[in-house]
Amino acid sequence: MAYSYLFQPLTLRGLEFKNRAFVAPMCQYSAADDGIPTDWHLMHLGSFATGGFGLIIAEASGVVPEGRISPGDLGLWNDDQAREFAHIADFVHTHGQGAKFGIQLAHAGRKASTYHALPGYPEGSLSPEDGAWTTLAPTDEPFGPFDAPRAMTESEILETAQAFADAARRAVDAGVDTVQIHAAHGYLLHEFLQKDVNTRDDRWGGTDLENRMRFPLEVVRRVREAIPDDMPLMLRVSAVDWKEEAGTEAAREANDADLADITEFVRQAAAAGVDMVDVSSGGNLPQPQVRPVPGYQTEFAAHIRRETGLPTSAVGIITDAVQAEHVIATGQADAVSLAREALRDPRWALRAAQELRQDIEWPDQFYRAKR
Repeated sequence: MAYSYLFQPLTLRGLEFKNRAFVAPMCQYSAADDGIPTDWHLMHLGSFATGGFGLIIAEASGVVPEGRISPGDLGLWNDDQAREFAHIADFVHTHGQGAKFGIQLAHAGRKASTYHALPGYPEGSLSPEDGAWTTLAPTDEPFGPFDAPRAMTESEILETAQAFADAARRAVDAGVDTVQIHAAHGYLLHEFLQKDVNTRDDRWGGTDLENRMRFPLEVVRRVREAIPDDMPLMLRVSAVDWKEEAGTEAAREANDADLADITEFVRQAAAAGVDMVDVSSGGNLPQPQVRPVPGYQTEFAAHIRRETGLPTSAVGIITDAVQAEHVIATGQADAVSLAREALRDPRWALRAAQELRQDIEWPDQFYRAKR
């Protein structure tokens, strides 16, 4: 049996992940009324657990109703939602050969109140007839053609930070192994971090990075206090926003500036109790200037890992076992997170183990395929 970095255990706080192949949160826009998980989510997430992955993170779950991207998003603002999440957690723990389960806590900010991002639905903001709600953001500037949000008051900022903490407590009650705070992809916490979006003139925004980080760090602190000491806390960030045409000197300078800000945020988030950061990119611009290629974001994970000392997970067109092995073996990241490739092949981790000649545990029901 060959040595594999991908299939080495990873320990964060008191939790050991059996391998470093993770499933990233992926919105399904298939929640029941009031953000409750359904059998679709049990099947979707359970398939990854039986497919050999070390960690499965449920999609962005709104900490308040107005924090959902669409009416089809999951939520974690009430106990009914938590009870259905508990059913999924039980399945993962019972049938996942040691797989761990997490939930991503989210608020969509000015990108909320949209139609389901599924075939057959219109694009853009919901109409009043279809149940549109008022969105909240650092300022009243809209995201591209979306309806304009309302700028949050200071009391709403603090109430939202507490909503993240309350949702984290419900996740713990549901039996999760970890929670991930969503501060990426142009949603609320990322909006506060990005200087081109957060142009407030108070202590929650503006040109001063300390002000722009204040709200996301408050969320981190409150969530850390809400979960057990031995439970790892994860964070997802967008390292850059791809403001300029890829490959140009202007793009390099813009990306360097974004990356410096996000690296400092991650450094302070680590001091506040974050144990691992998943490094993605983009989301605050309607038309980012980027040409995605395999592994195009791993350099950002490597930079943040090197500069902060915090374990990172890399994501972004990571599709095959050798590529994933290379990312970890070369120190670019401590884990890889798959999204679309996991949708294509929920048994990706089992197949990767065979390709890398690793003898891992398979579900008994799949034993014929292992031979």
